[in-house]
Amino acid sequence: MSAVKNTQAVVELQAKDLPAYCPNPAMPLWSSHPRVYLDVSHGPASCSYCGTTYALAPGVVVKGH
Repeated sequence: MSAVKNTQAVVELQAKDLPAYCPNPAMPLWSSHPRVYLDVSHGPASCSYCGTTYALAPGVVVKGH
């Protein structure tokens, strides 16, 4: 059995897009699933429902606690 490779591009987020969640506003309504919040502060994160990967855009700094 071979693994299926996810060929989707990574959704790059800016600081204004946080908190990160999936499905994102750009996704069509027909493909929606329950909203899942993702922690991208330590690297890329993938949605457990659809596998979309989210990451901070290069150079973006998250300020907070």
